[in-house]
Amino acid sequence: MRRQHRVAPRVAALLAGTALLAGCGTGGGLKSTGPAPAAIGPARLWPELPPASAAPYDYGEGETAHIPGITVPGGDVRRLDPVAVVQAGLKAHPDRSSGADELPATAVRRINACRTAPDDCPVLAPYYRDLTGDGRDELVLAIKLADRQLSVRVYMPEPSGLTRIMSTSDAVISVELAGRDLIMRAPSAITGYEYRTAWSWDSRQRAMLPTQDGILRMTPQPEPGRRQPPGTRPSVRPGEPPSAAPTAAPSAAVSAERR
Repeated sequence: MRRQHRVAPRVAALLAGTALLAGCGTGGGLKSTGPAPAAIGPARLWPELPPASAAPYDYGEGETAHIPGITVPGGDVRRLDPVAVVQAGLKAHPDRSSGADELPATAVRRINACRTAPDDCPVLAPYYRDLTGDGRDELVLAIKLADRQLSVRVYMPEPSGLTRIMSTSDAVISVELAGRDLIMRAPSAITGYEYRTAWSWDSRQRAMLPTQDGILRMTPQPEPGRRQPPGTRPSVRPGEPPSAAPTAAPSAAVSAERR
């Protein structure tokens, strides 16, 4: 009997709510737009083929390396000399031997000569951004290579020193920072299209991984001297900092390497 007394009020309330909904429906409720299209699930093609056991191309993803001889005072990467970091990184051994981080011999010679020939130093001015979400900035560096190639590296401060959490090389249109992503734009063999790869921190691998990689149509650039239509926003051109400006080092040691 106790259960019946508890259920009865609920049934009455439910019936009253149904009556109210029925009454509201006469005043203009939801209307059908027709039958919904049937959902088509993915169909696996050639299921008899065995899965691949190795990646066909190595991005350098998941490859990290401890940079020997570099300490980070107070965990502040802004206090580091970017040239010293790159030079020390030449001696670093990645955690897996993919060879993706190797630099051409010409670039290595120019890096080692940065102190004596700063005008020919390929290390560009650094940028800083918290890409891992731990509240501390990472160090973002780039090295100019032949044929307009660029080697981009990201370094994370740790109690044990400095760890390189990303290293990749490509012929780039631009490199941008958007939130906690590093986006590289590269030319495509198809006219009017470009490749865009977004590198993001992965806490499981403790490395920056290429989480998004695609080919997209390029936004046409306005002709010199022609004003853009109202409401349009110019994209970042090569060599310019992104609009959400990461901060560059103001030190004298870096200013000689901006060329």
